[in-house]
Amino acid sequence: MLVSIIIINYNTFNITCDCIESIIQHTRKVSYEIILVDNASPNDNPDDFLNRYPTIKLIKSKENGGFAKGNNIGIAAAKGNIILLLNSDTILTEDSISVAAEELLKHNDIGALTVRLVYPDGKLQHTARKFRSIRNEILDLLRPFLMLLPYKKRADLMLNQYFKGNYNTYCDWVSGAFMMFNSSLLNLLPDKKLDERFFMYGEDQLWCYQFLKLGLRSFYHANTTVIHINNASTKPSKQLQLLKKFLELEIFLYEYRNGKNICYYIFKFILTCKEMFRYYIKAIMYGLFRQRIR
Repeated sequence: MLVSIIIINYNTFNITCDCIESIIQHTRKVSYEIILVDNASPNDNPDDFLNRYPTIKLIKSKENGGFAKGNNIGIAAAKGNIILLLNSDTILTEDSISVAAEELLKHNDIGALTVRLVYPDGKLQHTARKFRSIRNEILDLLRPFLMLLPYKKRADLMLNQYFKGNYNTYCDWVSGAFMMFNSSLLNLLPDKKLDERFFMYGEDQLWCYQFLKLGLRSFYHANTTVIHINNASTKPSKQLQLLKKFLELEIFLYEYRNGKNICYYIFKFILTCKEMFRYYIKAIMYGLFRQRIR
């Protein structure tokens, strides 16, 4: 078993080095290769990575083609039977890669697998997700009533922010910050590679849906934890803009999964009203306190 770890760098030299260092320090029970794709970083000299870590495979992309295209470039050079897409702003504190690979091999119905991700302060990131739907959006609006349900029932029903990340579970999609899958899965996809229609954000949800169409489910493994700094290459001032971008992506992805019909317009109306209300609340909070938005 060989795990090919694909990392994309774009102007995050020090953070990317911390990520590589943590892999080398903690990965013990599985063979691995690190493939680093530099997405034409204008402020980084990619050769500096080789000077510090001569055993990695360094690929210098001639353009910043985005997250999906960068990962496909790395995958094309991979030799492992398991692929791990790992964000450059993740830090391993234990042998999470080995634990995840062992779990992946136990199941033949898993498309993508992720692990428990937390912010540097230890706060959980919600990486086991369900696809958005009219039902789920209405249930989310009824959150006070859902809180009356027992935790396990509430978590199984909704996942997302209702789930504390404390048990293994199947889900609709998982985070691309730590996404592991069998390399053979690529042969089942169009063009035998990951879909590149998005430049950045939304790819993980899209890929997991495409895996699901092949009969393969996403899986969240709670028994190991990885730190994910999150938005390390995104300035805080741009995070509010991302909230609007995510809204557009969710509407597109709903249409991609369900088509453009009356349900699409109902979903669009509910989601837009709900998320724009949250957007302005967060905008006010950011204006007052200049805090990172989660």
